[in-house]
Amino acid sequence: MILAPSQTTPLWDNLAEKALQKLAPTKEEAKAVLTASAEETLSIIHAAYKVRRHFHGNKVRIHVLQNAKSGACPEDCGFCSQSSKYTTPSPEYPMMEVEALVDGARKAKAAGAWKYCMVTATRGPSNRDLDVLCEATRRIKAEVGVKVCTSLGILTQEKAKRLAEAGVDRFNHNLETSERLYSNIVSTHKYSDRVQTTRYAKEAGMEVCSGGIVGMGEEIDDVIELCYALREVGATSVPVNFLDPRPGTPFAHLPKVEPYYALRVLSLFRFVHPDVDVRAAGGREVTFRALQPLVLYVANSIFTNGYLTTGGQGQDADHQMIKDMGLVPEVAGGEFNV
Repeated sequence: MILAPSQTTPLWDNLAEKALQKLAPTKEEAKAVLTASAEETLSIIHAAYKVRRHFHGNKVRIHVLQNAKSGACPEDCGFCSQSSKYTTPSPEYPMMEVEALVDGARKAKAAGAWKYCMVTATRGPSNRDLDVLCEATRRIKAEVGVKVCTSLGILTQEKAKRLAEAGVDRFNHNLETSERLYSNIVSTHKYSDRVQTTRYAKEAGMEVCSGGIVGMGEEIDDVIELCYALREVGATSVPVNFLDPRPGTPFAHLPKVEPYYALRVLSLFRFVHPDVDVRAAGGREVTFRALQPLVLYVANSIFTNGYLTTGGQGQDADHQMIKDMGLVPEVAGGEFNV
């Protein structure tokens, strides 16, 4: 059922005005967004859309993920089906070859991708992994002409420098949740390790992509803390994932996030991160269901063609959704013609 926006929306309008000046809401205001009623949700989206339109116009940035090395990860992230600690149906294979990664970039560009992201399931990249990924990046930048992101786990300063010198534009390392809750999510590394990796990536000259997952048993305050922490690390891209519980993982029993709440979460991230890429990331289709097109009024970025170990609705449906909402894909060098 579509709800009519409430007429009593001065707070949401005030948050939009603050965001247009790149001022973050107070934590009390942030809590008001997340605890608002379903009847207020469309008013909140309307306010968030003002911010999205001001900083991002009518463009949508499409990202494509490439699972470059799948499964057998030594980390115990409770949400992840690629952990070696759990028995899951997730595929397992070693690092892909350079040519396969470059071919993946070609397919991503054909799908209208603004950025191609190569991901490995690992604590951190080995030197051999880096040899492959750096060579693939150099070829992608020379032959394909699409922006490159990598998500490889924990970095050292030297490894971050190698990636930047090879031409990697952006490094993804999600904070996942609040520092308070982090030890309930993973025990094989610390929250501070993730923060340090974002610093190394930024110091090396790469943009920082960092977000989190909503729906892992957190409280509202944890969502708020994550949102502000991402502002503090200087993320220029913020993927907001919604848990799609994976069979065999410790979080398999958790319920999916309620769609109206998820829309308010995205709106909060827009208010706190007004001028950066806010991406409706993993779990988009199964969380928002019939309300999925509304995410484009708040987020200016999406993944297409799936999420590492789960499928999405596909590039044709994503492009049609973007077109139906009166928006256009943005790609490196211009707009994508459907």
